[in-house]
Amino acid sequence: MDYEKFELGDVSLLSGEELNSAFLIYKTYGKLNKGKDNVVVMPTFYTGSHQRNEGFFGEGRAIDPAKHFIVSINLFGNGLSSSPSNSKSPQDGPRFPRISLWDNIACQYKLLKEHLGVEKIALVTGWSMAGCQAYQWAAQYPDFVKAILPFCASAKTSPHNHVFLEGVKAALCADQNWNNGDYSSPPVAGLKAFARVYAGWAFSQTFYRNSLYKEIGYDSLEDLLVDWEEDHSKNWDANNLLCKLDTWQTSDISVGPIYNGNIEMALNAIKAKTILMPCMHDLYFPPEDNEIEAGYINGADFRPFNSPWGHCAANPGNDPDFTAELERAINELLEE
Repeated sequence: MDYEKFELGDVSLLSGEELNSAFLIYKTYGKLNKGKDNVVVMPTFYTGSHQRNEGFFGEGRAIDPAKHFIVSINLFGNGLSSSPSNSKSPQDGPRFPRISLWDNIACQYKLLKEHLGVEKIALVTGWSMAGCQAYQWAAQYPDFVKAILPFCASAKTSPHNHVFLEGVKAALCADQNWNNGDYSSPPVAGLKAFARVYAGWAFSQTFYRNSLYKEIGYDSLEDLLVDWEEDHSKNWDANNLLCKLDTWQTSDISVGPIYNGNIEMALNAIKAKTILMPCMHDLYFPPEDNEIEAGYINGADFRPFNSPWGHCAANPGNDPDFTAELERAINELLEE
């Protein structure tokens, strides 16, 4: 195993339900310093894992295991941490409880504070749903987080983003084998339909117009779509995808007992030095959302990046210019 497991026991969730025998799967890189504050937290994105996060750091880079203690934590529902696919009855499959980002971050806090002995987080950063967790960290534990850099993310899932997610969910659940999540064999047709719809939103109109898919090894549009089909149907459990999709749809840093749904108050409570890096052609998390958020976060730096790769500009290897700008921004936050 290339990871570690943190047993949480039974966890009380924001919904009022309880997650039985909960656990987080995580991996650390580098060493905790004497001040216990050289910590970079990297949550995982929607179809991500701690392995996928390895594309965002390395020797000589802005986030460097030689200087930083990197903690890469798997989101509930991703098949590694507690998920529908690895939970026992009565919380297996579609009976897995609803998990909010609040729940994820409360458990991540326990891992860092109680288990790893962290005193302060230098930076929480991540792509997409991982970036949403960066916002959540800064609002939920404002005195524990020194800086955040969410990229291609938001503090609250917008109505348009919610509707997009309803579309991919409907495509998946239309499979005749879906059976309300109690499938005897995977709903392969639904997973493939999910992937095809998803692909249309992951990149921008310009990406497709200019055939940029050829730069990442696809000869045609159909090649890209088939590859996405294969990835989702072979590598993802349907209930896991829907569990995380629900967490994404309900993402809102103001939900919970601290801010009681007041998003402006939640944003204003963030003390972390903040750089927001949306992609100008992102169809999930458009820069307008981040611009509004930046207006409520004290001292936030709003840095939209123009890339035809859309949401997937942030995927390591896709857009070297985006990566270079991200590295500069991370260096700024970690050198202060």
